[in-house]
Amino acid sequence: MSWQEEVDEIATRKDFALQMGGEEGIKRQHARGKLTVRERLDRFVDSKSFSEFMGLSGSASYEGNKLEHFTPKGSVEGYCKLDGRKVVVSAGDFTVRGGSGGTGGGLGQELSSNRRAQEWRIPYVRLLDASGGSVRSFEDIGRTYLPDGNVWSAVDTQILSEIPVVSAVMGSVAGLPAINACMAHFNLMVKDTSQLFPGGPPVVKAALGYDITKEELGGDEIHTRLSGVIDNLAVDEEDAFAQIKRFLSYLPSNVWETSPRGDTGDDPGRADEFLLSAIPRDRRQTYKVHQIIDAIVDEQSFFEIAPRYGRSRVVGLARLNGYPVGLMANNPRQKGGTTDVAAGTKVMRLLQLCDTFHLPVVSLADEPGFMVGLDSEKQGIERSGAALVAMTCSSQMPWATVVMGKLYGVAGQCHHRPSGMFQRFAWPSANWGSMHIAGGAAAAYRREIETADDSEAKLQEIEERLQALASPFRTAEATGQDIIDPRQTRALLCEFAEDAQRVISGQLGKTSARYLPF
Repeated sequence: MSWQEEVDEIATRKDFALQMGGEEGIKRQHARGKLTVRERLDRFVDSKSFSEFMGLSGSASYEGNKLEHFTPKGSVEGYCKLDGRKVVVSAGDFTVRGGSGGTGGGLGQELSSNRRAQEWRIPYVRLLDASGGSVRSFEDIGRTYLPDGNVWSAVDTQILSEIPVVSAVMGSVAGLPAINACMAHFNLMVKDTSQLFPGGPPVVKAALGYDITKEELGGDEIHTRLSGVIDNLAVDEEDAFAQIKRFLSYLPSNVWETSPRGDTGDDPGRADEFLLSAIPRDRRQTYKVHQIIDAIVDEQSFFEIAPRYGRSRVVGLARLNGYPVGLMANNPRQKGGTTDVAAGTKVMRLLQLCDTFHLPVVSLADEPGFMVGLDSEKQGIERSGAALVAMTCSSQMPWATVVMGKLYGVAGQCHHRPSGMFQRFAWPSANWGSMHIAGGAAAAYRREIETADDSEAKLQEIEERLQALASPFRTAEATGQDIIDPRQTRALLCEFAEDAQRVISGQLGKTSARYLPF
């Protein structure tokens, strides 16, 4: 006697699961311009690579002992491959109760998707399309319950220091899933079809008494430009999938492995003539820092992170002779390149990412200093600056700085690390000090200027005298600072990235500092 009947029931239950929340729920999903969870997985993962687990979880109705209908849980989880690399993916199914969760399992509960990613030491990807907890679950279980989500969040916290984690906001995401959007090393949202908040418009209305739309409350203009909660904006779901894959391509599968080396077709000795005149002699003129980045890193390898937030700094991932690196640069076209609270936060996230996954860091510095002024004080620039100093000093990944222009004050010192593998080059266009001569002279020589017969002429005389001391060659005479032809930059940084691999091989594993999603 065989078990064919029970095996047939497996197939029947899987067929029911493929129907998701039913025809009406699927129509609503499509009407919102969104793919269903099954369509997303088909387009996201490598062909025929998805292997679902916990696919029989859900609720069933019976006629006697015979299965009548089965509704799956509000998420689909499994192993898959992305560009040939094995990952765990958890994808919300908004067609089933808006993807809302319940109270979890009990005795005998199988390993959750985040635990599997942790134990298998492979990347974890969340495709979030879920509204969090629902009061409807109270009727299902016949009671309310004490909030105990940290049973799962403890694992989400641990894995940030162990494996790459990506969260994609694919719809209206609220409650704990909204927090999970930030429990990641990289996150993104989809233009016009995704929003993020702890509680949506009905909750806001009940709590605060005013009406607001989902987009006004938690759309991409809020989170990619103002709050900085979301790193990147995808133009559509296909773009979101492409960005996730590209981000992961720079990282190892876990902190115990090295990052995969990419294409090495771009000559490491390539010397772009443009770099010789990239920094204008007239300090009042600006330049396009992205052009400098593209001239230095491997061709088309720069992947920018959070381009719409903290725009006075540019940060991202790139390759040098195939080796993945983190890269940051001051952007003089935004606030003169000064480091404000938003830009400093963005830099700290990059430093954490590179330190956790053992990627060398390259800093292209043209640093005027920390942002000054009343607005900056209200945002707590000093505390943000202190955090950046502390993170810089406590990092251990190999670090190279190229001083292209200004390097002033405490923000300037955040492009330098006093320990570990650190190398600094300067271009002839560089200038530095504790503060700018213009402005600094007025403060340091205030009494001499005020008592002069012609205060303006005296200030100009002092500034000219100090400018004569500002040549980077005078510093090199005393300190041995390497000043290079800008066209040599790529070759020197490619050599640095290769030399860094020896150091990185001895740093593999978890770092002493936990990754924190600030």
